[in-house]
Amino acid sequence: MSTATHRLRRLTSHRLFWPALVLVLMIVANTIHRPGFLAVEVNDGRLYGTPIDILRLSAPLILVALGMTLVIATGGIDLSVGSVCAVSGAVVCLHIGRSPDQNSLSTVLTALALALGAALVLGMWNGVLVAVVGIQPIIATLILMVAGRGLAQLITEGQIITINSGPYRAIGLGHLLTLPLAIFIALAAALVVAALTRRTALGLIVESVGGNAEASRLAGIRSRRVIFLVYVVSAACAALAGFMITANVSSADGNAAGLWIELDAILAVAIGGTSLAGGRFFLGGTVLGALIIQTLTTTVYAMNISPQTSLLFKAVVVIAVCLIQSPGFRARFHHRRRRAAPGPAAPHRKKEQVPA
Repeated sequence: MSTATHRLRRLTSHRLFWPALVLVLMIVANTIHRPGFLAVEVNDGRLYGTPIDILRLSAPLILVALGMTLVIATGGIDLSVGSVCAVSGAVVCLHIGRSPDQNSLSTVLTALALALGAALVLGMWNGVLVAVVGIQPIIATLILMVAGRGLAQLITEGQIITINSGPYRAIGLGHLLTLPLAIFIALAAALVVAALTRRTALGLIVESVGGNAEASRLAGIRSRRVIFLVYVVSAACAALAGFMITANVSSADGNAAGLWIELDAILAVAIGGTSLAGGRFFLGGTVLGALIIQTLTTTVYAMNISPQTSLLFKAVVVIAVCLIQSPGFRARFHHRRRRAAPGPAAPHRKKEQVPA
């Protein structure tokens, strides 16, 4: 095997190669369809353009997917993150809306603290059901997925709470150093999670619990505490995403805020190379998966795909991405190609004369 072939195989076997290739192909397809797709301009000291919009709109999904990655790494799942987004957004908008001075920084900070506290309580609820009571994660979080929507509707009284707060709006639409503030918030959260899981023993502990919870317990790791912790972290990340979602529209809708974001987060984690069975996780792959999901959503709108077929188109692309990056699928595909390829011609043998 030549050195170039060996390097190519090493490159294609990297967990981020195929997702990155798919992202590049989508960008190229969008650029061909719309030549100004990559155009970025400066207006009033701020950067504007489709790439900037993709980064800004993917920030809430990145936050939710970061928490989901840790939960999935322990062998669990969190279907309640969308409801936690709705509850946190409803709490913060309700408090700001009832305040006489909505532009007061202290009012916004108090509302954020109350909403984050409510989200942490919901995360603790999930953690207790899974780690202490022993309910299956998909059932425990499904309970809050349904009940959380009802709680958000109860907080908003079934209405859309509209606010007019400049400091709160800045979370979703503000700018810092010519870039949207949401990008920096998502980047900071990713760096914090990466530092805690890759620069300390926490990441190895999470992976050991997801790989074999009983073996990690026998090794002295308190797996229940770890499982409890990841659900609290997931709820905190969902709360931050809920702040961004409601700040983008300056309103809270208990029914629509964060709707189905849990499914996009699970897809982002899977595309990023983290096994849904638990164990090793890849935060960089999760961020890349979230960018792919948001770019795909932007592609659907840019190419004027009908709403009736947009979800089907999105599902087909996601399935293709997951199959392409699957080592087992690629190995089976190459094996079939080898079997189908014609082999070297067998040497011709003369027919032996059989004596009479």
